[in-house]
Amino acid sequence: MRNAVIISTGAYVPEHALPNSYFNDLLGEDVDTWLRENLQMYERRWCAEGESTADLCEAAAKVALQRAGVDPKQLNLIIVATDTPEYLSPSTASVVQFRLGAGHAGTFDLNSACAGFTTALDVGSKYIRTDENYQYVLIIGAYAMSKYLDKTDKKTVTLFADGAGAVLLSSIEDNARGYLASELITLGQYYDGMGIYAGGTKHPISHESLERKEHLLKLFYRFPPELNPQMWTHLANKLCERTGISPSEVKQYFLTQVNINSIRKTLDNLKVPRDRAHTTMHYYGYTGSASIPITLDDAIQKGKVQQNDLIFFIGSGGGLSFGSLLMRY
Repeated sequence: MRNAVIISTGAYVPEHALPNSYFNDLLGEDVDTWLRENLQMYERRWCAEGESTADLCEAAAKVALQRAGVDPKQLNLIIVATDTPEYLSPSTASVVQFRLGAGHAGTFDLNSACAGFTTALDVGSKYIRTDENYQYVLIIGAYAMSKYLDKTDKKTVTLFADGAGAVLLSSIEDNARGYLASELITLGQYYDGMGIYAGGTKHPISHESLERKEHLLKLFYRFPPELNPQMWTHLANKLCERTGISPSEVKQYFLTQVNINSIRKTLDNLKVPRDRAHTTMHYYGYTGSASIPITLDDAIQKGKVQQNDLIFFIGSGGGLSFGSLLMRY
């Protein structure tokens, strides 16, 4: 049976680094202490003025392709998972396809907020598993949320950051490696809690919406703090049950990099050591749909993931959308 396997990864973050002290000065109060003690975030990267989501995608994609020795013309499909697209229309993926010279690849964007990468990885894997015309599928998670931040809003401005991570999938005639199982769940009752609510058909951009800053990221209410650990634990246990795998057999859990305590609580719930979840939010901040592929790439480069290791991807984001996927690397 054909299966989808990860053959390479790549990542890119902007050069412009902002330490917590920047926000102390910006907001006129000590936020560094809280960020260090509660989230373990010390620094994050923001795009330069002329840098955009497609730039981040292109840079991460080139690393993944170079490492795999795959020519862009060999790509069959490019999926960009982002909720900070290059344009409202056309797709960011079409821009990336042109820049890479991947003239034989189909393209589309996927918006599942910060669960986007895991959802796109699921979609790309199923293209390969079900259609022999798909040999190479490039999945990119990208985030340029700094473009949408209200610099006076301390609830959001200190957390969000920019970057992109890319994963190159290939088909393999080996049912033992690659994609094993996945699950998507949405708690739609939380759709109005956090997001960018102007710019679509419900609230088109107007002078009034700009004055009210409705085109920027808004957090209207906080989600229950136990929600992510509960859902992440549920998804992990469900996929383990479906595949006959114990949580202790999984070598690394790649979870949305928004809160170190949620990650730790999830691993405690699963009764696995906390070092089974590699983390990168400390110096990259919260990069949304890019956070999981950036963290995967970092773990691979540091030797924390080896071929045939079981790895979990569990993402969550606005909507609220949750996506989980179990693979054998």
